[in-house]
Amino acid sequence: MSRLSKLLQRHCHPVADGAWGTELAKRGLSIGEVPEMWNLNRSGEVASVARSYVEAGADIILTNTFGGSRLKLAKAGLADRCAALNRAGVEISKQAAGDRVVVLASIGPTGEFMQPLGLVSEQEMVDCFAEQVQALAEGGADGFVIETMSDLGEAIAALRAVRENCGLPAVVSMTFEQGPAGYATIMGVKPPHAATALSEAGADVVGANCGCGIDVMIGVIGEMAQATSLPLWAKPNAGLPQLVAGQTVFRETPEQMAANVPALIDAGARIVGGCCGTAPDHIRTIATVIRGAD
Repeated sequence: MSRLSKLLQRHCHPVADGAWGTELAKRGLSIGEVPEMWNLNRSGEVASVARSYVEAGADIILTNTFGGSRLKLAKAGLADRCAALNRAGVEISKQAAGDRVVVLASIGPTGEFMQPLGLVSEQEMVDCFAEQVQALAEGGADGFVIETMSDLGEAIAALRAVRENCGLPAVVSMTFEQGPAGYATIMGVKPPHAATALSEAGADVVGANCGCGIDVMIGVIGEMAQATSLPLWAKPNAGLPQLVAGQTVFRETPEQMAANVPALIDAGARIVGGCCGTAPDHIRTIATVIRGAD
């Protein structure tokens, strides 16, 4: 049994971590800089993010490997560093996690469109993710989070890469926004369709992250819950982003987010954390609410 499965047996509602990008920015990551390079060049700063979420009470932390696929790294001329950057990212989080906390390796979009919209074939996409998956597994990941996906085809290609290369569990998380026609990814994928397709493709956990605050996430998770019996993953942003003095700011406080956590759980969320704009204080407050209820 995987460490994630054991965690889900022990806890009704495990708590996941919060944002990594904004936390690294607080530590000096500049716009345009490749975050994954910090796994080698500024590993202490990356470790401090991981430790901060462990200390905040997270049961699950991710890794600084979101943009670690070869296709994504190639845009910065770093394709040949793919394996090293991903292994190092997992090793940093594993050291911070100790024995209690589960480490799920982050796999984000490549930034490329698959055929027929783009030039990348399905097999090329699977192969790209397979290289990343293998390095993450070598680093000691307990499982994977394929996250912030808009294209269902790309998400399933990443899931295939996991299934074909190791026996570790995979969470697959899409990004939805609310529009006139309801909830959908920017590629037009609706929550129930995503939940059904990802369940059939072999995901262990499905869900949503980014794209919206917790108020909208409640509706998204509610729709996914109607389409699958798998555990649901929810990592909303700290509200909608606002531009203040040239800086992107997320204004939802830990208390404001935590107040909506019971409704998110009632909608069907099994694992709750945060995405853009959330910090250790958000996760600490969410953990307090969840553990008080459970």
